[in-house]
Amino acid sequence: MIFPKQPQTTAAVAAHYDELDRFYREIWGEHVHHGYWTTGRETPTEAAEALVALLAAKLHVMPGNRVCDIGCGYGASGQYLAERHGADVIGVTVSATQADCARGRVAARGTIQFLRQDWLVNGFAAASFDHALAIESSEHMPDKQRFFDQAFRTLKPGGLFTVCAWLAADNPRAWEVRHLLEPICREGRLPSMGNEADYRRMGEQAGFQLVEVEELSDRVRRTWSICTQRMLVGLVTRPGYLRFLLDRTAINRMFAITLLRILIAYRTRSMRYCLLVFRRPAA
Repeated sequence: MIFPKQPQTTAAVAAHYDELDRFYREIWGEHVHHGYWTTGRETPTEAAEALVALLAAKLHVMPGNRVCDIGCGYGASGQYLAERHGADVIGVTVSATQADCARGRVAARGTIQFLRQDWLVNGFAAASFDHALAIESSEHMPDKQRFFDQAFRTLKPGGLFTVCAWLAADNPRAWEVRHLLEPICREGRLPSMGNEADYRRMGEQAGFQLVEVEELSDRVRRTWSICTQRMLVGLVTRPGYLRFLLDRTAINRMFAITLLRILIAYRTRSMRYCLLVFRRPAA
């Protein structure tokens, strides 16, 4: 497990997304997660939706299923699951800005509800959900074991849990930790970054059975080339971008550098992107 030199809290994660809201909307769009490219011809939006579609297929989402989107961002993934699969989706985020945006969504099919809530201290009853998903939110959890424990507690027996996560390489070199992985955690407000073995262990310790692990790094890393390019264009064409980066009072301005670090981390294989599927055993 990689830990940043400065401990990161849930409050810091929320402040990160609130302060960088404009940049996330303009650089990432309504899906605040990686895209998934299979042909290379997909637009960034199509690729982002393809990742949600992949998770929906892994979960076998059916009409009427109650699904929890842990770390729902702006609610686009939840809306996709409701409209395309007829699911009843509840999404949670610690960001006030994201929650406000998500609550403005209306689903033409299924139902959606978005809450500003810390997943680690959620108020959901045991066995509340048929399935759950977490797209790039486990990284922001200060207590990753509790992240898995809460998923196990709130899932019905037989329920599936999919996790898309940034993972550290199994044995990163010292320079990779020093110049890439530790700064990515610190600047990106990640309390820690685990590897595949860590996630397997925590999931199984919570009581889950691991169904499969799929390596998606090569399918998703194009996201960071696109985001870096959009950031550079923004610095030239949008005066507000440069003002923000030069503003010493902007706590999260260093995340611009993190874009480059993540791009390099994928290319050097210091960092991986994996999809893990867990099942709560049937009673």
